Amino acid sequence: MMREEGPGFPFFLPKGMVLKNTLLDYWREIHQKAGYVEISTPIMLSRHLWETSGHWDHYKENMYTTVIDDQDFAIKPMNCPGGVLVYDSEPRSYRDLPLRMGELGLVHRHEKSGQLHGLMRVRCFTQDDAHIFMTPDQIKDEIKGVAGLIDQVYNLFGFKYHVELSTRPDDSMGSDEDWELATDSLRAALDDLGLDYVVNEGDGAFYGPKIDFHLEDSIGRTWQCGTIQLDFQLPLRFDLHYTGADGEKHRPIMIHRVAFGSIERFIGILIEHFAGAFPTWLAPVQVEVIPISDKHLDYANKVLDTLKAAGIRADIDTRAEKMGYKIREAQLQKIPYMLVVGGKEEENEAVSVRSRFKGDEGQMKLDDFLAAIKEEIANRENRKVEKED
Repeated sequence: MMREEGPGFPFFLPKGMVLKNTLLDYWREIHQKAGYVEISTPIMLSRHLWETSGHWDHYKENMYTTVIDDQDFAIKPMNCPGGVLVYDSEPRSYRDLPLRMGELGLVHRHEKSGQLHGLMRVRCFTQDDAHIFMTPDQIKDEIKGVAGLIDQVYNLFGFKYHVELSTRPDDSMGSDEDWELATDSLRAALDDLGLDYVVNEGDGAFYGPKIDFHLEDSIGRTWQCGTIQLDFQLPLRFDLHYTGADGEKHRPIMIHRVAFGSIERFIGILIEHFAGAFPTWLAPVQVEVIPISDKHLDYANKVLDTLKAAGIRADIDTRAEKMGYKIREAQLQKIPYMLVVGGKEEENEAVSVRSRFKGDEGQMKLDDFLAAIKEEIANRENRKVEKED
């Protein structure tokens, strides 16, 4: 929800938190498999840090600032300088690289009130950042790895997307040589992957060129979500080093990247993409148990407890309403499965299954239903609608 007490600052209600946390669990799973470590950095850091990073000069009008102990501080609009400090917290060797650090960081940006738009444009959001520190010869493979991960994420949700290569903007910092090497590296990785892309002249970040992934939702609108930005500048400005195989100090190269982008905006896109009818693995309530009458409440609660014990997000409708009304309510809430239980079901330790995908699926042993839904969730299957109920 949004409230006038916090314009542009979204509140997550219980079902929204289930959806958000399910996405974040998925994020953690795929990043752990891809060799990332997870970090968390402070939400507020000193002006000195933001001056070193260049944000104070290039981004100050979008930052919330305050004074603590007579020193200027800023709430972070981006996670990258904090990630740099983590890299710099200990000596690094070429053997440590590439170092892939992920962060689900809460950032704040002062957007103008007229630009705010639901979850799509907010002032406070969770950015699924990662910062990769690497040697020059690792650039192409790391970019290809990130592009593959982003492709995996978008394919899971059924999104089509197109790719743009954004080049050096007017307010950039750094040398011509660094910008040329960075841009050529991104271009070479895209060519190696065989990805079609268009060049977006002058739309890169102030510290480096980038690859943007624009996904298309179910009604044809495009959203810029994933991005891969190559950065020679922050390692230089923070004087980062690693010890090479030759025993000498060398400067690492940095990738900034996101897959979801803003989690809040990604959720907004998903809500509209699926019209609220989420795949079972994402649905805040996966199963609604509906007893035929109060006589069957004990068995209905037993079914509910069995589902919850198996990790299924389940609820029960115990209201003194007609069956048709309860089923219609569950349908309107886009709940994937309804389990109707009465005397016959109790006698057979079974449930009568109605789904959002196929309508009435008939009676099924509770254990068989559990096995089927657990497999559907584990595979993150997006089951197709065969029959409108």
